[in-house]
Amino acid sequence: MTFSIVGFDPETKELGIAVQSKFLGVGAVVPWAKAGVGAVATQSYANTSYGPKGLELLASGKSAQETLDQLVSEDEQGEYRQVGIVDANGNAATFTGEKCYDWAGGITGENFAAQGNILVNEETVTEMGRVFLETKGTLAERLLLALDAGQAAGGDSRGMQSAAILVVKEKGGYAGFNDRYIDLRVEDHPDPIKELIRIYKLQQLYFAPTKEENILEITGEVREELVDQLVRFNYLERSQVDDEALFEAITTYIHTENFEAREQEKGKIDREILEYMRNK
Repeated sequence: MTFSIVGFDPETKELGIAVQSKFLGVGAVVPWAKAGVGAVATQSYANTSYGPKGLELLASGKSAQETLDQLVSEDEQGEYRQVGIVDANGNAATFTGEKCYDWAGGITGENFAAQGNILVNEETVTEMGRVFLETKGTLAERLLLALDAGQAAGGDSRGMQSAAILVVKEKGGYAGFNDRYIDLRVEDHPDPIKELIRIYKLQQLYFAPTKEENILEITGEVREELVDQLVRFNYLERSQVDDEALFEAITTYIHTENFEAREQEKGKIDREILEYMRNK
C-alpha cells in the first residue's frame, strides 16, 4: 500500500527517498539513507531491519543488487517484502516478493529505483521513473515531482494518508552536524504529497543558502518597503527610522522568524525575506 522512489545525484552526491502511502506516518518506516553509502526504501509488510542492515552491507562494499539479494535471502518472509536500493555510485536494484498484493512491481534506471504495491496500475511506477529522468533540478525536487506524477498516474489503490522525503549528503544537516539534509514528513493528511511539497518549499525558504542574485542593498525603494513592512509587523515605529534602528529591527525580525541562514551583512537583505514579509 505504498509507492516510493529512491535516487542518487552524481553531481552533488546526494542520496534520497520520497514515499507516499495509505498508512499513518510512512516516513518512520520506509526511508533509510546514509551519505556516501546509499539509500534504502523498505515496504510491503516492511522489515525495517532492511534499513540499517542494508546500509551496513553497502558500507562494506556490496553493490545495491548484492545488498538486496542478501537481505531477502536471509528473511524467511522475503516474498512479502518490497525493497528499492541505490548505492553511492548510482547503481540501483528493486525487488517485489511474489506475495505482495497487486498491482505490485518496480523498475530501475540511471540513478534510481521506483516501486510500489497495492497500486491502481503499473503506470504509477513507470511515471515516477520517467519524471525523475526527465526533470531538471535538485534531487529533492526530482524525487517530489516523480512522487507527485506517480499519484497522478494512479497511486495507491486504497488512497492517500502520509508522505515523506529524506535526502542525505555529507554535513548537509542543520549547522553541518549530521547528514540529514532534508528530512520532512506528513503523517496524516488528505493530500499528503501536495502538503509535503508545500513543507519542502518552506524548508528551502528557511534553510537554503541565499543566492547571490537575491542580495539587495537596503536603499531607495527597497528601504522604503522594508520600513513599511517592519512598521506593519510592529518591529519599528516610523518616527525611529534611522539606520541603526532599522538594522536592529531587521535583525530582531530575522531571528524571530528563524531566517538566520539568510541573514546578510549590515545594509543588505535577502530578497526572499522581503517577499515573505510582503506575502504574509
